[in-house]
Amino acid sequence: MVFKVEDFQNFGKEQYEAALASVNGFTKGYQAIATAYADFSKKSFEDTSSFVEKLSGVKSLEKALELQTEYTKTAYETFVAESKKIGELYVDLAKEAYKPFEGYVAKFSPATTATH
Repeated sequence: MVFKVEDFQNFGKEQYEAALASVNGFTKGYQAIATAYADFSKKSFEDTSSFVEKLSGVKSLEKALELQTEYTKTAYETFVAESKKIGELYVDLAKEAYKPFEGYVAKFSPATTATH
């Protein structure tokens, strides 16, 4: 097999463009993840502040326990939902970072055949 200089240059150019696309996708994905974390932190802080404010005005132990239960349930549900959302952003980030290289992987992977 004989390689031409042009083929080698084109291959290098294609790899550079794929790497650049991967970095751009990674940057956008990372920004989305950072924004999601910031939004979650802000909401968590606001919810905690609201809870403390409500708790400070409570006059009975029963009402305090009711507020605590409500706050704990809401905080847990929010945590689970936001964790799922952020996890999905990480999956999307990995997919986007890999996408520019899919063609190269397919090009250089040996064909799989079933021999059963």
